[in-house]
Amino acid sequence: MNKKYYIETYGCQMNVYDSELVGSLLKECNYSPTDDMSEADAVFLNTCAIREKAEETVHNRLDNLHVLKRNKPNMILGVLGCMAQNLKDDILESRPYVDVILGPDSYRRIPEIIKQRQGEMDHFVDTRLSKFEVYDDLFPSRHEGVNAWISIMRGCDKFCTFCIVPFTRGRERSRSIQSVVDETINAVSQGFVEITLLGQNVNSYRTPDGEFPELLKAVAKIEGVKRIRYTSPHPQDIDDELLGVMRDHDNICNYIHLPLQAGSDRILKRMNRTYTQQEFLNLVDKIRKYMPDCSISTDIIVGFPGETEAEFLETLDVVKKVHFDSSFMFKYSSRPGTKAAEYTDQISEEDKQNRLERLIVLQRKNTLSANLKHVGKTLSVMVEKVSKKSDMQWAGRTDGNMWVVFDKSDEEIKDIVNVKIEDAKGVTLFGSRVHTEERIYEAA
Repeated sequence: MNKKYYIETYGCQMNVYDSELVGSLLKECNYSPTDDMSEADAVFLNTCAIREKAEETVHNRLDNLHVLKRNKPNMILGVLGCMAQNLKDDILESRPYVDVILGPDSYRRIPEIIKQRQGEMDHFVDTRLSKFEVYDDLFPSRHEGVNAWISIMRGCDKFCTFCIVPFTRGRERSRSIQSVVDETINAVSQGFVEITLLGQNVNSYRTPDGEFPELLKAVAKIEGVKRIRYTSPHPQDIDDELLGVMRDHDNICNYIHLPLQAGSDRILKRMNRTYTQQEFLNLVDKIRKYMPDCSISTDIIVGFPGETEAEFLETLDVVKKVHFDSSFMFKYSSRPGTKAAEYTDQISEEDKQNRLERLIVLQRKNTLSANLKHVGKTLSVMVEKVSKKSDMQWAGRTDGNMWVVFDKSDEEIKDIVNVKIEDAKGVTLFGSRVHTEERIYEAA
């Protein structure tokens, strides 16, 4: 009888992809997935170290799992990913019942771990970072769905002063174009119609056979790929060639996630973001010149060490000028080992919370006003799932990554259909299916 595994994933899409890689390796060991942790023979937590709260969540989860481990002493309990890389000594000391600790470059050792477990096994720890590992010969074990995450590179060379990623995932290295194409073809054969290319700085992708624009073109040519997205790019590496490729291929979405992080030149320099406020604004103008209907989202950190009220107001000013369609907004979280953690002028929790709330209010207004502009237009929507509110409605996304809810008719999941937008509430659009030919706005 096959044994079963359970993986709990925290953090970013890269971790989701890595969990699928681990699932593929466990499948080779005759393990099958289960949604019931209590019946699993192996339980893995794939962790994130980007913010302190994520680490606290995993520590609490491990405390809860101690009971399960006592009741099932032969169960393999493992911690994977960035937190494993960064905090292995703390985990071993405080939670000795954890059997396995593997960093992001060590997943190939899982079959070895399974084999050893059949005999006697003490702690198994491998958190060595690799200059070469990109897992380009492994296909992830994916569940059914619309979108397939595909990692095209690993690591990061940017060394933003607030970020732990270069220390937990190592330096940048890219997969070959052919390996990404092969994985995309495999994903399409499994029924996936949307591809999202992943990297810490996805557009930093470089190989002897070409850089990110060449990779995008290669993926866009694959039959059966209805939509292509990518995340997250660094503003520094977005150029005319990339924007031209996006403009010239209908199946590459008119959507760019463009992390701002802060609006003050002094804070940006302190973050080591390698661009100024004006350079960022110029880039936004260039994007909209190439693709007038392009939807732009962003990441913003408030309360970075030393950030004054006036500098925070500069961030708000940039948000007003760009009018981002959506934003991921965070309070600064100090990460031990980063340069910013050494700064002595940390901002109080009260000030960080106040600034975050003000930013959220502004972004909600921007998102709603952006959505209201689509009322009366007919947009192209991919059907992705049944609406949470009603079994009689579909929920799908525009190519600009906005959610649209509409009544069911004869369409199916993965179909791309025309929907006339009739209302906008918060972050969601509402409309009706259009069966006749009308002008389609490929806007977000």
